[in-house]
Amino acid sequence: MTDPTYEFTRAVTRRPAASIVNGLRAEDIGTPDLARMEDAHAHYVATLKQTGAEVIELPALEAFPDSVFVEDTALCLPKGAVLMRPGAPSRMGEVAVMAPTLDALYDELRRIEGPGHIEGGDILVTGREILVGRSDRTDAEGVAELTRIVSDWGYSLREVFTPPGVLHFKTDCSLLDGETILSTKRLDASGCFEGYRVLHTAEGEEAAANSIRFNQFVLCPAGFPRTAEMLTNHGFEVVEINNSECAKLDGGMSCLSLRF
Repeated sequence: MTDPTYEFTRAVTRRPAASIVNGLRAEDIGTPDLARMEDAHAHYVATLKQTGAEVIELPALEAFPDSVFVEDTALCLPKGAVLMRPGAPSRMGEVAVMAPTLDALYDELRRIEGPGHIEGGDILVTGREILVGRSDRTDAEGVAELTRIVSDWGYSLREVFTPPGVLHFKTDCSLLDGETILSTKRLDASGCFEGYRVLHTAEGEEAAANSIRFNQFVLCPAGFPRTAEMLTNHGFEVVEINNSECAKLDGGMSCLSLRF
C-alpha cells in the first residue's frame, strides 16, 4: 500500500522568472543570481523525475517575482485540491494562474474565499492529520476555512503555532515518512509534534529543516553536512540541492513544488 504523505506520481513546478530579483524577503542577504537559481531548479526537477514521477513544468511568470514557490498557491490531497489565499498581497494573483493546471488534474478543486489568508508553506500533511501553522502569512480565519473544506473529505486538521521570526511552519519542519518529522529544536519545543518520531536538525543547521521526502529520496538543501549525515544514518537516501539563491527569498525545498 502506498503512503500518500510521501509517495507521489506527479509534481507541479514553475521556472524562476528574471523578476525573481524583486522577490519578497524577510531580510536582505543579497540579490538572487538567476542563472544559479535556474541550475539548482533544473537539478531539483531532474531529481523528482528520477523517481519516475511526472513533473509538470510551468513557464516563468514575470509578473509574479515569487511564483517559482508554487507550494504556497494550493494544498494537494488525494481527494481534492484547495486553492490558497496568500497572506502576501503581491502573491494573490499567482493562485488564479495556477487554477487551470490543477483544474485539469483534479476532479474536485475548492478554494479559500476569504476574508482569511493561508499559504501552503504553513501546511504539513502527516499520516494521521493535517497540521497548519499560524504565521505572518496564515491567520485564524484562513485555518478555519480550510478546516471546513478538508473535514468534508474526512481529514482531521490541527492548528499549531509557528515560532516568532519564522516565515512559514515548514521553514522549520518537514515530513520524512508517515510518522517521522525533521524539525528544528525551537519548533519541536512547542510540543506540536507530540506522538511523532522527531529528528532534530544539527545545531546551526536549522535551515536544513525545509527538506522534502519525495518517493525514495529526501531532498535537502546543500551545505548542512551534519544533518545530511544524520538522515543518512537513519536510513534515508539524501539528495542535496543547492538552495543558496532560494534562501535569499526565504524559500526552500518544499516551496518549489506541488506534490500529489
